[in-house]
Amino acid sequence: MEDEKLKNEAMEILGLCQVLPRLVVFDLDYTLWPFYCECRSKREMPYMYPHCKDILNALKDKGVSMAIASRSPTRDIAETFIDKLGIKSMFVAQEIFSSWSHKTEHFKKIQQKTQIPFDKMLFFDDENRNIEAVSKMGVTSILVNNGVTLGAFRQGLNEFSQGPTPSSSKRDKKK
Repeated sequence: MEDEKLKNEAMEILGLCQVLPRLVVFDLDYTLWPFYCECRSKREMPYMYPHCKDILNALKDKGVSMAIASRSPTRDIAETFIDKLGIKSMFVAQEIFSSWSHKTEHFKKIQQKTQIPFDKMLFFDDENRNIEAVSKMGVTSILVNNGVTLGAFRQGLNEFSQGPTPSSSKRDKKK
């Protein structure tokens, strides 16, 4: 089954890492799913990018905590979609709110809730401005083009295990 193959590959990637993040944080729009929540209706059935659910399941099975940091004017739709996708219980924190600032506000709230230091976090987002701002907080941050793929996941874990570097926020590998 294709799903098992992807999840097994994600587990293999995790198994190769000597150091895992304590918390992996995901943006929603164009990171876990290929649309903006505010352009959708709660009645719709959402869907994620092809590798995302398997990556989430692999992280869960490995005992790595996960959170959401999403700047959305339609929190209710985002929460409905998370629920419909059956992934709500996977996240220890869900910071979904509209903000004029970068994701730094979201990360401060996540850090307060989880007590996990920024340098023990890994973050995936599709907007470079968020990657740059959150990287300055000490979070290993990965820019994605078409959602979180196994390639982006591998890149994120590799960069995390190497420790924070100023250049890590600028890399954007298309895999």
